[in-house]
Amino acid sequence: MGVVVLVTGVARHLGARFAAEVRRRPGVDRVVGVDVQPPGLPVEEPDGPAAPYTFHQLDLRRPVLSRVLAEYQVDTVVHLSVSATGLGSTNRSAVKESNVIGTMQLLGACQKAPGVRRLVVKSTTGVYGSAPRDPAVFSERIQPKDPPGGGFAKDAAEVEGYVRGFARRRPDVAVTVLRFANILGPSADTPLGEYFSLPVLPTVLGYDPRLQFVHEDDAVAVLCRAADEPLPGTVNTGTFNVAGEGVLLLSQCARRLGRPTLPVLLPAVSWMAVLARQTRLVDVSPEQLRLLTHGRVVDTTRLRETFGYRPAFSTPEAFADFAASRGPGLLPPERLAAVTDRLSALLGPDGPAAVPDAVPNRPRRPRS
Repeated sequence: MGVVVLVTGVARHLGARFAAEVRRRPGVDRVVGVDVQPPGLPVEEPDGPAAPYTFHQLDLRRPVLSRVLAEYQVDTVVHLSVSATGLGSTNRSAVKESNVIGTMQLLGACQKAPGVRRLVVKSTTGVYGSAPRDPAVFSERIQPKDPPGGGFAKDAAEVEGYVRGFARRRPDVAVTVLRFANILGPSADTPLGEYFSLPVLPTVLGYDPRLQFVHEDDAVAVLCRAADEPLPGTVNTGTFNVAGEGVLLLSQCARRLGRPTLPVLLPAVSWMAVLARQTRLVDVSPEQLRLLTHGRVVDTTRLRETFGYRPAFSTPEAFADFAASRGPGLLPPERLAAVTDRLSALLGPDGPAAVPDAVPNRPRRPRS
């Protein structure tokens, strides 16, 4: 028999894309999708031969998943439903229950299923937090000095703790935890993507954080690699940071989008974030606000050298693809570039001293 893959969170864009992609993989006999709501769009039918797909609408917080694992003899579980936002609900407690309690129920069902041989869990680099005392670059072994105290990042940290406990109880299961940087792309539906889609970007006065992104295509490719047997010379079990190479400053992101920034004091930004969430204009959570203040950069050496995957998109390339899908902003980048080039030409190579005076210099009068 081939592999039977169960995927949680298929009602979201990333889960639907992964489910469609993994069906094309040789050796996959069936893909079972699970989510609390049916997908807004049907899972894309791959071109050519593909494994059959079955969807089950169920809540992971209910102890019904065991029957699905047994019915289809699932041996690979890919858990993608840990998310910053809930489906059909903006209630923070409901989202936390779905993330944490749902994962606990899933792990309990996997522990009782002797046929499960591989578990892949989508996490986030947000587990490192964002604080002024943070190291310049986080590796997988570094513990955050100021761990997240709430929100999605804390949910992910708790989920990882339960996953480590499951790995100790079931050493026969290959467990992979993927800590994704912010996922961007033409179709990515993420809170940070919503923020960058605003016509004017509120920023914290005096801060220009470093940011990393991972393209949605790379996210799907990494998940497929983790759900399969490791390639020769690689290991795909353990914890891995997933991000495109390089970094971008928030100011660079704004210029490349052609969107003006509105620098305000931190208390005012916090108030604006609360107002935006209440009006459902954009979901700027407290942990995302800390990211947009202090930034975060992670080391991806283990992803390249141990896991054996080098992202096809760097951080600037992933952001460029996202920006191209959003259309020109109020300040198109080409206009900004033209202004910058014009200023550079006026200033000359030696700076302001090279600018000719508008009025000829007059000889100074000798002091009496």
